[in-house]
Amino acid sequence: MKAAIYGLGAVGGLVAARLAAAGCDVSAVAHGQTLAALQQHGLRLKIAGNTQAIPLRAEEDPASLGVQDVVFIAVKSPALPQVVERIAPLIGPHTTVVTAMNGVPWWYFEGEGVPFQGAQLQSLDPGRKLASAIPVRHILGCVVHFSSARPEAGVVEVRSGNRLILGEPDGRDSGRLRELVGLLTKGGFEAEASSNIRGDIWYKLWGNMTMNPVSAITGAETAQIISDPLLNEFCLAAMREAAQIGEKIGCPIAQSAEERSRLTLQLGSFKTSMLQDAEAGRPLEIDGLVTVMHEIGILTGVATPTINSLLGLVRVFGRAHGIY
Repeated sequence: MKAAIYGLGAVGGLVAARLAAAGCDVSAVAHGQTLAALQQHGLRLKIAGNTQAIPLRAEEDPASLGVQDVVFIAVKSPALPQVVERIAPLIGPHTTVVTAMNGVPWWYFEGEGVPFQGAQLQSLDPGRKLASAIPVRHILGCVVHFSSARPEAGVVEVRSGNRLILGEPDGRDSGRLRELVGLLTKGGFEAEASSNIRGDIWYKLWGNMTMNPVSAITGAETAQIISDPLLNEFCLAAMREAAQIGEKIGCPIAQSAEERSRLTLQLGSFKTSMLQDAEAGRPLEIDGLVTVMHEIGILTGVATPTINSLLGLVRVFGRAHGIY
C-alpha cells in the first residue's frame, strides 16, 4: 500500500512510523526544516529514550509523490486552506483520505442518513472548497487517543496512549476500513473500527473543547483549571450545552460533565495542545474546537451562552496575540 502523510508532526510522524513498520510504502509532504531533516536523517522515532531512524521519502511538492492508496491529513485546522490547494495530485479515484485532526471535521454532516445531512459548516469550509477537493466518498474519519511530541524537526517522541479509532462517515462497514485498521494494528497501534465515528469525534471534542481554549487564555495546566471551582463550573456549563447539541445531532453523551472532568483530572496535570501552540506563537485551532460548536448550536436551535462567551474570549485572545 502506498501511503502519504500530509502534516508530519507529532501525530502524522507516529502514523508514518507505524505504517512503515506494517510494510507500507510511506512518504510525506513536508517543507522547510522538517523537509531538510527528513531528507538528511529520515524520520527519527524516540521511544523510552531510544531513537530509531526510519527511511522516508519526503517532498515539498505533492505532485512528486503521485496518486496514493491512502492519505493521512494530520495538520492543525488553520493549515487546511493550504492543504486543499495542493493535495489534488495525491488523490485518485480510489484513494482513501483519513482525517486525523482535532475537533469537528468539515465533512461532519456529509454522508447518507446522518442528521442535518448536507449542512454546510461555514466556520470550517467556507465556499465548500474542502468538500469539492476531497469528496466524502474518499473520507475515513479518525480519532486520535495518544500523546506524542515533536521536540525538533523530523523527530517524533512517543509519550502515552496508543489508540486510533477509524470509521466511515455514515457508520457502515467496509473493506478499506478493515484493511487499514489491520495495517495500523500490525504496525503497533491499538486500532479499532467504529460504527459511529461521528459520535467518537463528538465525545473527544466534548472533553477538550473547554480545556484547550481556557488553558490558552490562562496559561494554566488542566489540574489548575479544574481545581478552581468558579472556572471549573464555567467549563462544566459549556460541556452541558455541548451535550444538548450532541443529543440533537445523534451523538448523545452517556457521561455527565462532572464525570468527564474527574476523568481528565485522573490523567494528571498537563499542558493542552492549544496552550503549547499559544506559547510557541503558532495559530490556534479555535474554529475546529469552539467556533464550530457555536455554529452547530445555532443549526440545532440549542442556546449556548457559555460556549459563546468562551468563543469570544479565546478569539479576542488569539487576535490580540496575532495567532488567530
